[in-house]
Amino acid sequence: MTSSAESDGPRAPRVLVVEPNRNYAGVLVRRIADGGYRVATADSAGSALVELHRLPVDLVLAELRMPRQSGVDLVRMIREDAVHNELPVVLIAGRSDRTASIQAFNAGADGVVVKPFHFEVLLARIARELGRARAVRQLREDNDALDARVVGRAIELGEMRERWLASEAERRRLEELVKGD
Repeated sequence: MTSSAESDGPRAPRVLVVEPNRNYAGVLVRRIADGGYRVATADSAGSALVELHRLPVDLVLAELRMPRQSGVDLVRMIREDAVHNELPVVLIAGRSDRTASIQAFNAGADGVVVKPFHFEVLLARIARELGRARAVRQLREDNDALDARVVGRAIELGEMRERWLASEAERRRLEELVKGD
């Protein structure tokens, strides 16, 4: 279900915590909010998708093993969603689940945190993934701006070529007039 803890104003990144265990979700929310993030929660992959379309989210932190649809299923759904397919997703896996990381990365997860973990490590991982996502977004914006400049220059060159051709045609016409006199 949805709840949110606000921290450090409206500019703080929002983390969606997807955890079916309410007690554990509460601990995650509190610790992540204490780390300076805004937090929303969902208790299943389905409710996480609803949350993604309801409010802006900067990163998804989901339990790998959940009833009905797993964290791996959630990653696949996010990667197939044109709006959210580049959203960073980190999954939480149990230490005894040896294939979890492979499944998570094959599905497109950006990271896996294995329990038990120190919350400082989790917060560092969240910060790293958010920083990487910002850098990729900035690179994409820079590439788009560069592409727009290239297109603008190509148009300018085309217009200059047309003016030059018109000028050359006028010069030839004037030469013919001078020769004809």
